Amino acid sequence: MAIEIEHKFLLANNDWRKLVTKSLIFKQGYLNSQPTSSIRVRISDENAWLNIKSATIGNQRHEYEYEIPLVDANEIIELLCRRPIIEKTRHYVKVEEHIWEIDEFHGENKGLIVAEIELEHQKIIFEKPDWIGTEVTNDIRYYNNNLAHTPYTKW
Repeated sequence: MAIEIEHKFLLANNDWRKLVTKSLIFKQGYLNSQPTSSIRVRISDENAWLNIKSATIGNQRHEYEYEIPLVDANEIIELLCRRPIIEKTRHYVKVEEHIWEIDEFHGENKGLIVAEIELEHQKIIFEKPDWIGTEVTNDIRYYNNNLAHTPYTKW
């Protein structure tokens, strides 16, 4: 069983932008959401994955991810996923030994920028750079699955 441990934060300012080492464009669609889990398809560049994630509120969730053919992923997103599709640019910023993933949303979630840090275990202490703002890990509005239900521009 795979466990994902992550914390989500809003950004206090744009100082992180000068530290970006890489950026990727993601497109993801949700097939199903239950009170216990969500199933999504994600595309980045020429790669695609099927992802199953528990709907647990907090910083620790079960997550399973499997690579799938790109042509299948495009077809699934086009034909089977609910709208809106999540579109975002993920920026990577290294701070000490950790990589921060900063998602800058587009489309119906335009204007939202969220930083995430993924940890190997619960007891890891990490530095919060000056550009990190309020933690929103426990606010379900910021979960991608919920942004596909109620986009940021409609809050």
